[in-house]
Amino acid sequence: MGRYSGWRVAAMALTAITPLAAADVCSTLEAQGVEIERPFALDYTHEMKNYWSVACGDLHPTCIAYPSSTLEMSAIVKELHNTDDLFAVKSGGHMPNNGFASIQGGLLISTRRLDQVIYNPNDQTVSVGPGLDWEEAQKALDDVNSGRTIVGGRLGGVGVGGYMLGGGLSFLSSQYGWAANNVAEFEVVLANGSVVNANAKKYTNLFATLKGGGNNFGIVTSYTLQTHPTSKVWGGNYVFTADKTSEILQAVRDFTEYYPDDKAAIIVTAEHALVLNTWIMFVFYDGSEPPQGVFDNFTALNPIETTKTWDTYYDLLKHNDFFILQGQRYTIATETTPLPSSEVGADVMQSYYDHWFNITNTVLGVPNVIGSIALQPMPRAITSKAKASGGDLLDFPADQDYIIIELDFSYTFSASDKKIDSANKNLYRGLENMIAEYIEQGVLPDVYRPLFMNDAYYSQDYWGRISPASRELALKARKAYDPDKFFQTRTSGGFRLG
Repeated sequence: MGRYSGWRVAAMALTAITPLAAADVCSTLEAQGVEIERPFALDYTHEMKNYWSVACGDLHPTCIAYPSSTLEMSAIVKELHNTDDLFAVKSGGHMPNNGFASIQGGLLISTRRLDQVIYNPNDQTVSVGPGLDWEEAQKALDDVNSGRTIVGGRLGGVGVGGYMLGGGLSFLSSQYGWAANNVAEFEVVLANGSVVNANAKKYTNLFATLKGGGNNFGIVTSYTLQTHPTSKVWGGNYVFTADKTSEILQAVRDFTEYYPDDKAAIIVTAEHALVLNTWIMFVFYDGSEPPQGVFDNFTALNPIETTKTWDTYYDLLKHNDFFILQGQRYTIATETTPLPSSEVGADVMQSYYDHWFNITNTVLGVPNVIGSIALQPMPRAITSKAKASGGDLLDFPADQDYIIIELDFSYTFSASDKKIDSANKNLYRGLENMIAEYIEQGVLPDVYRPLFMNDAYYSQDYWGRISPASRELALKARKAYDPDKFFQTRTSGGFRLG
């Protein structure tokens, strides 16, 4: 169980030393009217199965609390100060890092009952609870105003909560920036149990820090989001055979630099297994069909095409859920590369692909393993919109194009955890070293390269890669709103700020 053995052993040891503590907090909260589910109850069992990675569901909390209001969430936080138990907060269960939204022993707080979607026609914002998936939020918004949409996940089954606190990359980002840039207000339960509303006028440093700061500062119980006009959208998938790899890599590089239309978006993913070696590309256009020329670099490669015009954005999100693997263990990691120039792009992009392919080859004996690499353009079309919308902790410069690389493994058995953990580390560390060497050689520009929290592996140094100014801002917020490091020391996982 290599990648989470340390904290898991610590958590189990704590449970062994104080066996009644977690049970006590469960009973105390239940007496206060908070819904509590214990092992073997139907809702408890369902919650354990509602993770993208089976490995997270293998961790069993002493009980699960289901607050149905901000006041109940506040009561839970206050009561946790009377125990030494670890806790975790779960939204949609998308993040596969063990302990981030899952826990062995201790208290799991599920936000599933915080499922409000309240549209305000006066300012065209919508208040969304962290317990929803994006398709649920979009569907509820459609029910009250079918002409508006929210900047959210690209697969409908992604949960709202963790996605928002990590920044959130969307099909709509080239028009409106990160999902976090579209937050008008956070309702937050702080470490002392008090509730504040952080926005551009009040609690401004907390407001800024929550846009990319993860679970270090409080528990968000509501996101007030700016909505945007929408009607029909176009999208689906292109599928390519592996013999088109060099052309695909070139097309991704060119698309990122010469971003043809802000309403367009892509994710280009290679998948490799014992009997699988292919490319699956997600394509999107915010309109009934893309104008001629937007995706020409890809259609020229004669893909198998499954695109169409969707009546609503919700329909497309729901369709994309097909690509969520069920019943598998799952890991994720990331790296950020500045876009290579056209002169060196072919060699650099191929070297990234080859590194991923070769490392994946080393684990093809793992039962049912699938390795994937996703190339996600981060052009200045996105970063400039992010800055224009108030900025965020990641603070990508607006004059540089990037590609965010996502690295995934899915597989079946816990006996393979250690081998996959090693491969994952070899993958992201190898890419980081390659990029550093390219920069030293002058092949790539020496620019700021933060990591995308939503895609980061538990052992990656998120805070070490963020800008000094952003880290200082976050530290000031942590000291102001959590001086005793409650969220740093009591949550069972996360990217620790210190």
